[in-house]
Amino acid sequence: MTDTALPTTFEEFNEQRKASFMKVKEFKESGGRLVGFLCSYTPLEIIDAAGAAAVGLCGTSDETVSVAETMLPANLCPLIKSTYGFALSQKCPFTYFSDLIVGETTCDGKKKMYELLGDLKDVHVLHLPQGNQRPHEAESWYAEVKLFKEELERRFGIQITDADLRAAARRRNELRRALTDLYEVQRATPAPMGGVELMSTIMAGTFSFDVSEFTQKVRALAGRYRAVAEAGQGVNPTAKRIMLTGCPSGGLINKVGRVIEENGGSIVCLDDCSGERTNRMLVEEDADDILRAIADRYLSINCSVMTPNSGRLQNTLAMAKKYQVDGVVDCILTACHTFNIEAAHMQQAIEAANIPYLKLETDYSTGDTGQLETRLAAFIEML
Repeated sequence: MTDTALPTTFEEFNEQRKASFMKVKEFKESGGRLVGFLCSYTPLEIIDAAGAAAVGLCGTSDETVSVAETMLPANLCPLIKSTYGFALSQKCPFTYFSDLIVGETTCDGKKKMYELLGDLKDVHVLHLPQGNQRPHEAESWYAEVKLFKEELERRFGIQITDADLRAAARRRNELRRALTDLYEVQRATPAPMGGVELMSTIMAGTFSFDVSEFTQKVRALAGRYRAVAEAGQGVNPTAKRIMLTGCPSGGLINKVGRVIEENGGSIVCLDDCSGERTNRMLVEEDADDILRAIADRYLSINCSVMTPNSGRLQNTLAMAKKYQVDGVVDCILTACHTFNIEAAHMQQAIEAANIPYLKLETDYSTGDTGQLETRLAAFIEML
């Protein structure tokens, strides 16, 4: 990432992303190792311990969807199509310069897309259990994490020691604490930080090559907005407090986030896989078996691909109370069946707590923008 401040708008986020595109070639030419990943289940500490930079590859626009649809079905999740389209068209330098791409069997669409992606780049797929409640599932995942460590050792001709893993865990935990502190400032009334800025900042972290540098920037941002909150300032005090939950929201910053804030809403918390729910989960740094501690932390993530997944519902309700939200918007990417089906339980839980709920099913195109604006404006108006 560049040395500029963190992005405050989606446009600034795009500019910083482009700047990083230019920087990645220089990074590789200087001998840097680059590992691309897509999912929150990817154990980033192992990549860090291998002396490599971990960079997010999830597609967040429909720019290359038509290219992807020459190989993939049209009725597939836009995140999958966008990601593959950027790889197929070679329009994403992060993908192009990655020494390895790490996939995971979170959903059928992704795991079959990785087979096609493997024709373009070296791909290592982590086999994720379908649940995290049974002992054998934890053992299976630990074996997968160990295999991943061994793959990076073989590929880069290195040995990853326990000391390397502990150091990496401490750095990642510090970043998670910093992000959690940033989320916490949004508890103030009015919220000091705009939701689009919050979403853009989180996304900026996925293309930062230096974990410690990004941590410092997040801490500085949290301090600045804490001062704003203490001064009783912030966004429009009459804005309705909104929680976003559901699928990864990176591709919806402008389409949903901006529309909410232009229609009288204030996004005070994010409950997707990049938000507070996941970042509150730390690795037990001093565990006797640090590799197992890393594996256990990631298997605890509450994603809709897990069966059962009651932890996500409990967390969402706790966050709704903590941030005093006026309404919950559940964003579902088209053809994401696990989140779409789980939305039934989410709606029941949210409405049982007497909190208004709105489910949005959308993709990265602009075709339904008018409809989304109408629905979001009506939802916020009735709060």
